[in-house]
Amino acid sequence: MSYEEKMRTLLISDEDFTRLVRFVQRNYGIDLHQKRQLIQSRLTATIKNRGFADFKSYVDYLLIKGTGDDINELLVKLTTNYTYFMRETESFDYFQKSILPQITRRRKMDKSLSIWSAGCSSGEEPYNVTMYMMDYFGSQWGAWDARMLATDLSLDVLKKAQIGVYQLPDSMPEQWKEKYFTHVGGTRYQVSKRVRDNVIFRQFNLMDPIQFRRKFDVIFCRNVMIYFDQPTKTALIRRFYDATAPGGYLIISLSENLPPNLPYKRVSTSIFQK
Repeated sequence: MSYEEKMRTLLISDEDFTRLVRFVQRNYGIDLHQKRQLIQSRLTATIKNRGFADFKSYVDYLLIKGTGDDINELLVKLTTNYTYFMRETESFDYFQKSILPQITRRRKMDKSLSIWSAGCSSGEEPYNVTMYMMDYFGSQWGAWDARMLATDLSLDVLKKAQIGVYQLPDSMPEQWKEKYFTHVGGTRYQVSKRVRDNVIFRQFNLMDPIQFRRKFDVIFCRNVMIYFDQPTKTALIRRFYDATAPGGYLIISLSENLPPNLPYKRVSTSIFQK
């Protein structure tokens, strides 16, 4: 294959585009109806490297014989796992100053919190939440079980999250760099072991029933539902509501909103309470 052939973007037929979009939306909730150019540009190299002649043969294989690794590769290519520390600090501040005092009063007997980062990507969000909790509890941290569940569909980003090595943004407080990170060279820092040990990473498809052992005091799901169409988003929020403890919270991103006529009550921008 010549260099020009390797670089040439493959085109997807209407039929194969429809098959692929329906497959991804039905199984993973991701709406790709407006992403034809993205599909062609991001999957061309994968299709050629895997030895498929065209989109049709690739989609045929994916829908009939595709393995978990094949699906993971597809989803990594088609979704942008972009996140960073200290993102939308307004939500973190509200969590620390308003939500934590309320839920710790309710949980003062068993000293156990249940918090979920749904769609955690490469791990910055659950680690950041843990740092805010550690600052809030201070010397009492060891008396509480506040381990977090963090889930994502992609095994690749979960592996990165578990390692916990990042380039930190300028907005990261200097005292937090010293307190919660270890410098590992250049501009790279690793999240300290005690922070990493507080987060339990698991693969989970948000389209599946939510059947975790406990109801959640707080669910973070920020910049995830932007990939979903309205019916998928509404159904997911209802599942979140059922998985939220009475008086618990759902926190979404500042750029998102909940559909009308859902049972959560808005208590602040992007923050809703059961």
